[in-house]
Amino acid sequence: MSADKPVGIVLVSHSAEVAAAVAELAKGLAGGGATAPVAPAGGTPDGGLGTSSELITAAAASVDGGAGVAVLVDLGSAVLTVRALLAEGDELPDRTRLVDAPFLEGAVAALVTASGGGDLDAVEAAASEAYDYRKV
Repeated sequence: MSADKPVGIVLVSHSAEVAAAVAELAKGLAGGGATAPVAPAGGTPDGGLGTSSELITAAAASVDGGAGVAVLVDLGSAVLTVRALLAEGDELPDRTRLVDAPFLEGAVAALVTASGGGDLDAVEAAASEAYDYRKV
């Protein structure tokens, strides 16, 4: 962590409602105490379905405390939007990382790990390991 600030989490969905709901669920499942900052970036500025560079950039800035920002996405074009922002180099905070993880399970694992003081590598690993969760 950087100066006792946790890694921030950004949840990018094509739907504002889905991004907000996953953020709330992750916060609720993270133990109920103080959690790392998490921000949804869903839909388009006019409330439609899609992804928005502007909403993603604003969400990342809002959760950045200097320890890094983990970005989780729901579907393909969200990946492309985040990759484009990362390629531009100055749109997202330093140490912003696109994390390959399932959206819901990864969000919970990322937030729990970040809230527990995990660094960006640990947050990414926990979120990515969510691919291995078995349901049967």
